[in-house]
Amino acid sequence: MEIPRSACRYLSRRDDGALRERLRALAMEKPRFGYRRLHILLRRDGWQVNHKRVQRVYREAGLTVKRLRRRRLTRAASPRPLLTAPNQEWAIDFASDVTQGQHRLRIFSVVDAYTRECLALEVDTSFPSRRMTRVLENLMAIHGRPAGLRSDNGPEMWSRHYLAWCLERQVQPIHIQPGRPMQNGRVESFHGRLRDECLNASWSWNLWDARRKIGAWREEYNQKRPHSALGYLTPEEFKRGLTGGVPSPPRVSGRAGRAAPQGQALRAPSAALTRGSACAEDTCQGGEGTERSCVC
Repeated sequence: MEIPRSACRYLSRRDDGALRERLRALAMEKPRFGYRRLHILLRRDGWQVNHKRVQRVYREAGLTVKRLRRRRLTRAASPRPLLTAPNQEWAIDFASDVTQGQHRLRIFSVVDAYTRECLALEVDTSFPSRRMTRVLENLMAIHGRPAGLRSDNGPEMWSRHYLAWCLERQVQPIHIQPGRPMQNGRVESFHGRLRDECLNASWSWNLWDARRKIGAWREEYNQKRPHSALGYLTPEEFKRGLTGGVPSPPRVSGRAGRAAPQGQALRAPSAALTRGSACAEDTCQGGEGTERSCVC
């Protein structure tokens, strides 16, 4: 092709020794700077050099900055069980707040995923895993041992102490997938109510004031606040109405063979919510062996 060998196999005769030494000196001072920032520092020192030449010498000298990549936790999705009784699964998580004096507060929540009852709302400035297991121990002495504890992948829920405690107490730790808070939706929904009705509605002077106000709201949530998923019953009313841990299914036409939603309590029929009392047998039509049709 009549191309000169000096052009086809061109080798630069420019000496980059001084530039290389200066780049190494700057890289020792600023070890996390890339070639673009080092090029700006060279221009400030009076070096008239192109950024492409700086990049080439920078790579030849082995000064490339290594990226610090975080090791990300990966978990496989586990199927959600169908809850039919209390203590089958507790949902635990942490919420945060701040006092009037700008002191950070951590709130440890424990919610029964079936009855929606808030079993504990512990407030403190810090909450290590040993403190968390002490709270769970006290709850187990009162309500019994749960079959599983659903949580996220926080450091408290992934510590060796917590995992050893679960193994010793024969409680299954259920960790959700990272970045999927909807897999622990019971406690996430509860935290939404907690923040909207308590934390955002009032503010606390100090830790003791926060404990008093959050504890009062927990009692109101369990005893007075109607819950839409429980047929507008309170969690304590729904828990007292359980027969052997399983509520009797509602008698609604066309829904007899339909299963209840996962982890949700069976709602009372609409007639039971609007009528004050059930009809008596002598006011209903139908004889023995035939299907009755209520007219009241």
